[in-house]
Amino acid sequence: MIFLALALLPALVSAQGAVYSQCGGQGWTGATTCVAGATCVVSNPYYSQCLPSTGGGTTTTSTVATTSTVATSTPPSTSTASAPGGSQTPAVGNPYEGYDIYITDYYTAEVNAAADNITDATTKAAALSVANIPSFTWFDTVSKVPDLGTYLSAASAQGNSSGTPMIVQIIVYDLPDRDCAAAASNGEFSIADNGQANYFDYIDQIVAQIKAFPDVRVVAIIEPDSLANLVTNLSVEKCANAQTTYLACVTYAIQQLNALGNVYSYLDAGHAGWLGWPANLGPAAQLFANLYTSAGSPSFVRGLATNVANYNALTAASPDPITQGNPNYDESHYIAALAPELTSAGFPAHFIVDQGRSGVQNIRAQWGDWCNVKGAGFGTRPTTSTGISAVDAIVWAKPGGESDGTSNTSSPRYDFHCGQADADQPAPEAGTWFQEFFTTLVTKANPPL
Repeated sequence: MIFLALALLPALVSAQGAVYSQCGGQGWTGATTCVAGATCVVSNPYYSQCLPSTGGGTTTTSTVATTSTVATSTPPSTSTASAPGGSQTPAVGNPYEGYDIYITDYYTAEVNAAADNITDATTKAAALSVANIPSFTWFDTVSKVPDLGTYLSAASAQGNSSGTPMIVQIIVYDLPDRDCAAAASNGEFSIADNGQANYFDYIDQIVAQIKAFPDVRVVAIIEPDSLANLVTNLSVEKCANAQTTYLACVTYAIQQLNALGNVYSYLDAGHAGWLGWPANLGPAAQLFANLYTSAGSPSFVRGLATNVANYNALTAASPDPITQGNPNYDESHYIAALAPELTSAGFPAHFIVDQGRSGVQNIRAQWGDWCNVKGAGFGTRPTTSTGISAVDAIVWAKPGGESDGTSNTSSPRYDFHCGQADADQPAPEAGTWFQEFFTTLVTKANPPL
């Protein structure tokens, strides 16, 4: 993502915002200038933030370790626009094997700027190491899509220089009426206001960026939370009303991306505390399989992503008390239970699992608490040495340090989860930098950074 610099006017008040504090946005009445060394930049119409005035970071590459381990509703068909041409024969096996992962300048710059504001030398060194760990980039607005071309171009150049092909990791996340069961949504599209057509255009723009760089492999997580809501939350009116559109949009996305021949997609499948309950496994598998087959069984749909932006362990030493009653109390149990259901239904049972913030367990009051959970630490580094044949890779899907949501109750995007006792506060708007939370992720990282 790219922040646009906000033109600063001569200060009319003496108060100035501290680094990483709010400095503007709809309804904001506080300081609109920042202390020396920081600049007020716009994140979205609701939130501007004092960010360090740095020169940006450097592009780095991380190699994912490899392993020798062998590893309910039917969506409508979509025929709006033909898919772009490309190979229909995916590589055999794990798409991460044999590739390096591109790390964006943007996240590197965020991490380096955050480290510059840490005084303890040991913590600072650990923080700087995060800049070398690959994470996914979220494309949650159309305005960010042109940045994808920049990343792909840089990844192509790196691959040509090093002789090792590159992967760019992205998250497709812009459904109309997004987050249908959440208390607040920051989505930009509305179903009632041309949302489906706008989403198709958003996908078309992503496709156009990727098509220009066929030498770069893309791994895409498709629409966190969307399909899981259709398994468990159709009693919520907004989800019931969004069902047909969600299915049509996700179908369009995987069809168009599949046709490129270099994009491996993983549909988001919630986490153990959501779809992992035994009663949800069968309906979830059937939903994924119905969508997959109705879309023409796209050959580059590799499987499912779990625990995206969540805190569950891949393999917990013991069940967290909040998981009582669910035998699938961590992601490995969830995957082991879901995989045979998927196979039986005709969906590819391969997984990637987010462990970016799962280093510390037993820190939530309820399993559904997801917002800036207090005391969280960075988790297992991205790797294909997962120890589970169905799991292609452990990944960091959520860039650590970017806020889940604001604790400001007056914000139009406030969600009560961000004001609960186990949520770190005060927290800035979703997607903006949360310095205190990042520092905690660093100091509580397990394994240590």
